[in-house]
Formats: sequence, C-alpha cells, structure tokens
Amino acid sequence: MQPTATVLVYSDDSNTREQVRLAAGRRPAPDVPQIEFVECATPAAVLSELDKGGIDVCVFDGEAVPMGGMGMCRQIKDEVFDSPPVLLLMGRPQDAWLATWSRADAAVTLPVDPVEFASALASLLRRKRLLSA
Repeated sequence: MQPTATVLVYSDDSNTREQVRLAAGRRPAPDVPQIEFVECATPAAVLSELDKGGIDVCVFDGEAVPMGGMGMCRQIKDEVFDSPPVLLLMGRPQDAWLATWSRADAAVTLPVDPVEFASALASLLRRKRLLSA
C-alpha cells in the first residue's frame, strides 16, 4: 500500500478550501500518493498543525483574512524548521512577485483551475518525496 500525503489547506473561506479539495481529488497525479487534507481557517491553527508535524505540503490562500497566505508563508519559512513546501493561491497573476517575496515554492491564481492546481501540487509532492529519500 502506498503511503498517503498530508496537505494543509489554509483559507478563511470554506469555498476556497473546497475548491482546493475538489481540484486535487484523492490523488493529483498517478505517481504521487493519495492525499489527506488538514483544513485551517486561522493562522494559529496553521502553526498548531505544523508544530504537530507530518505535513507534506501547504496550500495557502493569498487572499485569506486576517493574515494572507503570503504573510503566512513568509512566517513559516522564517520560523518553522524544515518547513514543508508551499503552494500559494494568488488573486492575480500580477502578484507573482509577491509570491517570490513570500518564498512560496509554487503559485497558481484564483479561482482554482483544476488542471493547473493538480499539476503544481503533484510537482511539490514529487519534490518532497525526492528530498525525503
């Protein structure tokens, strides 16, 4: 049996979290493990889940309130040892420079495009698997 991957999804909007779950499906690509989701609606919940460990990839909503995903990404890259890769959901393609500032490992625009999102998520899961090997 193939192990599962745990994906943390941070957004204050339950519709955005649902878009992420639906776009990824149970497995975003045939060569990556099935996914289990951990959903967080607040920055405190994100930090609590990361402290527990076991998160393979984070998906952060750049439009989240009160702390956007870009700020959350920057914070965990600074404060969490060996932080998981982050896929950032941006409101506009012009925000790509902010994604770079936040040190996100990948970024896609909202609304979530299932093909683009699944491809980006699968790429981060593959990279995580290679680094863990």
